[in-house]
Amino acid sequence: MSATATGLDLYTRTADDAAAAVINRYSTSFALACRLLGPRPRPHVRNIYALVRVADEIVDGPAHDAGLSPAQERATLDALEDEVRDAIASGFSANLVVHAFARTARECGIGDELIAPFFASMRTDLDTAAHDDASHDAYVYGSAEVVGLMCLQVFLNAGMSEPARPAADLVDGARRLGAAFQDVNFLRDLDDDATRLGRDYLDGAADDERRTAVLDRIDADLAAAAATVPFLPPDCRRAVTAAHDLFAELSRRLRRTPAGAPRVRVPDAVKATLAVRAFLGRPPKGAHA
Repeated sequence: MSATATGLDLYTRTADDAAAAVINRYSTSFALACRLLGPRPRPHVRNIYALVRVADEIVDGPAHDAGLSPAQERATLDALEDEVRDAIASGFSANLVVHAFARTARECGIGDELIAPFFASMRTDLDTAAHDDASHDAYVYGSAEVVGLMCLQVFLNAGMSEPARPAADLVDGARRLGAAFQDVNFLRDLDDDATRLGRDYLDGAADDERRTAVLDRIDADLAAAAATVPFLPPDCRRAVTAAHDLFAELSRRLRRTPAGAPRVRVPDAVKATLAVRAFLGRPPKGAHA
């Protein structure tokens, strides 16, 4: 941080640092992928994921562990959504993570068409225990696909004077990559979601046939997303490739791991290999060079 930064500039840089600290604490894999982003989009992507993590923690356990009732959890989530909207309008929040996200939203053109579905999906976690195909798709759109679309807004618009609308193929790629990430995590967390949270996002994916169908969908989404990576700005491709390839590796490992086994992980050495591969500019696995 610059020693001469003062006032709002100092506060905003501190907010960006706070968002980065949230990501570094919660996800080493995501933090690694972020380091492959160029300096133009990197802080903005961290700002998005820090807000996503804070909202997640309201509905996924920590708020309950602190003694909040379901009604209080809902009120806290509602207050966070209101605070985000107010900060985007005003350019300031006393909450550092919200301030960082609002800065990104204002600069990169992230509007209520993406923010409202995200909070709607988070709210769903407070009152929906089991999903069918339709509610799964609605939930994944709000909880993951719109996050991919927020990142796409960053990739295209960070540092630009006016936000631009992304091309349809990039929108499809961002949505499908987000959906694949979410479904992979649903499969990885199947037992924990059921036992700790009482949730079933995949409508009985412990069944082998259903599990295979979900993995087939994941792999189709990953392949479609991989085809759009070459059309992203150069300072974003390596990070997206690394994230894509990590989840492709998780999908591969999930196929050979029965339901009920310990949570599937990618060893650090394999993660490092995937990161180096992306750093060298290789295309996503499954994409045509």
